[in-house]
Amino acid sequence: MFYKASIVIEKDKQGYYAYCPELEGCQTQGDTLDEVISSIKEAIDLYLETLPYNEKISCLSREILTTSVSVEA
Repeated sequence: MFYKASIVIEKDKQGYYAYCPELEGCQTQGDTLDEVISSIKEAIDLYLETLPYNEKISCLSREILTTSVSVEA
C-alpha cells in the first residue's frame, strides 16, 4: 500500500537535513539532495514497518500545511 508523507529538507553548511513531521523522530541527513531524499524515504519505510496498521493510518492522515513568507533581515 502507498502512503503520502510530508518531508522537510533544510540545507546547511554540512549538507542536507530532512525530517517527516508526521513521524516523530524520523529524520536523516546527507551530503547531497539526492542522498538525503533517498535516505529519508528509507527512514520512513523503516519507521512504518514498526507501526501497526491503525497507527500508520493515524500518523499519515494528519494534515500538514506549508507556506512561505517574506521577512526583512
